[in-house]
Amino acid sequence: MVREIVVYPDKRLKMVSKEVERFDEELHTLLDDMYDTMRAKNGVGLAAIQIGVDWRALIINIPLENIPEGEDEQPKENTLEMINPVIIEKDGSTKFQEGCLSVPGVYEEVERAKHVKIEYFDRFGEKQTIEDDDFLSIAMQHEMDHLDGKVFIEKLSYMKRKKFEKEWKKRKKTS
Repeated sequence: MVREIVVYPDKRLKMVSKEVERFDEELHTLLDDMYDTMRAKNGVGLAAIQIGVDWRALIINIPLENIPEGEDEQPKENTLEMINPVIIEKDGSTKFQEGCLSVPGVYEEVERAKHVKIEYFDRFGEKQTIEDDDFLSIAMQHEMDHLDGKVFIEKLSYMKRKKFEKEWKKRKKTS
């Protein structure tokens, strides 16, 4: 089921999400709804808080390259579901232009760690470890920020942030 996306500056985006304690049907339904919502909004990642659920759960599905015409570029089985993720290693630095379903239409260059190693649980409560130093690394850090009540625009310089806030208010008045 497609759910409504929480849009900046909604106060829920500032909430620190709670640890998931039960790996049950309710969690599975949430993860499935997150996938449906992310796909409907053309996203590559989504944290539970972005649909108003303050659980430490996120999903990422990076589109496949060079796929045949008519095939799904984000098949559901390629979705990375991360429950209670924790960064256990990070190093290096990289910049990447990021966007966010909760801040639609805004894209800014953000600096993040180049390489991360993360421990998390899958939907069945099995402990997993993943590491990456490419786009997936950026996406995981971006979505994990949401679990801690942070949005990518908070990583912008003071001047860029002020410019964003001014343009965002103007845009909200006209919409």
